[in-house]
Amino acid sequence: MSDKHLSSQFDADLNLISSKVLEMGGLVESQIITAMQALNEFDSAAAERVIAAEDRLNTMEVEIDEECSNIIARRQPAARDLRLVLAISKTITNLERAGDEAEKIAKRTKRLMEDGASRAVNIAEIKVSGEMAVSILRRALDAFARLDTVAAAQIVRDDKAIDEEFRAFVRKLVSYMMEDPRTISVGLDYLFIAKAIERIGDHAKNIAEFIIYIVKGTDVRHKSRDALEREALS
Repeated sequence: MSDKHLSSQFDADLNLISSKVLEMGGLVESQIITAMQALNEFDSAAAERVIAAEDRLNTMEVEIDEECSNIIARRQPAARDLRLVLAISKTITNLERAGDEAEKIAKRTKRLMEDGASRAVNIAEIKVSGEMAVSILRRALDAFARLDTVAAAQIVRDDKAIDEEFRAFVRKLVSYMMEDPRTISVGLDYLFIAKAIERIGDHAKNIAEFIIYIVKGTDVRHKSRDALEREALS
């Protein structure tokens, strides 16, 4: 993921933490897929698997962050190497938080099941946005592996679609709850789940922004999508 250095061990260190990021990302992706399975099928066993794996994600975040600190202390990286290490530290934070959102989906699904929630609420938008979130995270990890700024810019643009699905679901949910107050409790649970999915998309977008930072050396956080794309393609 970086140019060759005089020290082959330095290259090995960078490659190792980069591969661990992708491993952690793969686990998060699996968590989200399983959480959506739990929701779509009201599968309590799947929900429990998501909750049980959360400790592993937390451990991986701490371990990778410690390795980043060790590399900075031992190698004193500069320029792009330093940006890579800093971006990795921020990326794993976003991955851990995306994993937290998957756990929230699983826990809220268990609550729906325990309350005997029916399918009174059409959750088509949640299903669509869940599939989008898995896809956008997978593409963000792939772009990270290749340090592909063009793909990263497209991910930032595509995150808008998840936001639109979320807003559409909120509008529909409000209508359900106004028409039938008995759906309010269930509706709020589904709103919580929809928000968690939207946040997963946000974390994938953040990872994409870090890719542009690594390659271009420009912090594109809080910039407009158009400005970010111009930077990525320049």
